[in-house]
Amino acid sequence: MFEVLMYDGGVYRTEELIELVEDVGGVIIQKTRSSQMMTVTMSIPEEDKEVITEFCREIGGVVRPVPLAGTEIAVVGPTLGRHHMPHPICDIAEHLRRQGAITVVMGLARGRGKKTAQINLEERMIIDEYDAAIFSLGNFKACIEAKTDLFSEIRVPTILVAGPMPDGMEGKCEAVVSGVGRRASRMRTPPERAKLDEIADSVEMVLKDRKRLLDEDPLSIHPAEIKRLLEEYEPVNMCLRPAPVVLHLDGLRVKIGYDEHHEDIENMEIYGRRIGEICRLSPSKINDSSIIIKIKTRSEVRHEDSGREGADDP
Repeated sequence: MFEVLMYDGGVYRTEELIELVEDVGGVIIQKTRSSQMMTVTMSIPEEDKEVITEFCREIGGVVRPVPLAGTEIAVVGPTLGRHHMPHPICDIAEHLRRQGAITVVMGLARGRGKKTAQINLEERMIIDEYDAAIFSLGNFKACIEAKTDLFSEIRVPTILVAGPMPDGMEGKCEAVVSGVGRRASRMRTPPERAKLDEIADSVEMVLKDRKRLLDEDPLSIHPAEIKRLLEEYEPVNMCLRPAPVVLHLDGLRVKIGYDEHHEDIENMEIYGRRIGEICRLSPSKINDSSIIIKIKTRSEVRHEDSGREGADDP
């Protein structure tokens, strides 16, 4: 079994930490440098946890578990206007980052008002690229209940965050967290921080259910192994965007153009198989800014292999 940990400390001797993680058979999921500080998210074998933890203490850093590592989550507000942004949406996004998730903040094009709030097909397809979506609505119960169409057809797990507890949410979202309505200040007090923890716990619970479904028919290869291969690809290595390769539960997001690079990636080999044979590649709906890689399950790969073998028989 693997465990995901996050190191938070100075850049001093972090290269040694990365080498140690690789030596014990672990994988670096994400590393972020800010001035002289470094954050490293890693997946390591449970039996080597003490070795890694002791080395992190030795170099003056702090290590802690991060249950949401390896996921990308969209935090969605009705609009990008000050009526809805930036609080508490930015607080939610930042808190989930501290739990290891990669988060993006998104506003809908026409979300203001109970009778005019809308979500179009393109916005739905963009949200469906993520592992989960959090919809943050307002303080009025009738308004929240009228806006359920915003997320009722989203395919990925959805968590509703709102002020009052709305009625009739069964089958429309996976979880509801009440007590977090529209605000004009940061969430700093202990009760407010507890609400952020409750949101993170709800996301973790929802994603555990999704992981359990994936365990029933496991992926043909772990996303982190493809990430390690892609990081050696020069366009990815030279990409200046933050986190050029982002892990998902069932694949990855690679922040380079699809049209120019998808054939090169499909023809890369890992464990004797082409990536194009064990994954599906598609352009992101956000202006072809990224490549979305969905990894096929073991049963899918076996089925396709048997189909090819049957076609080759005389």
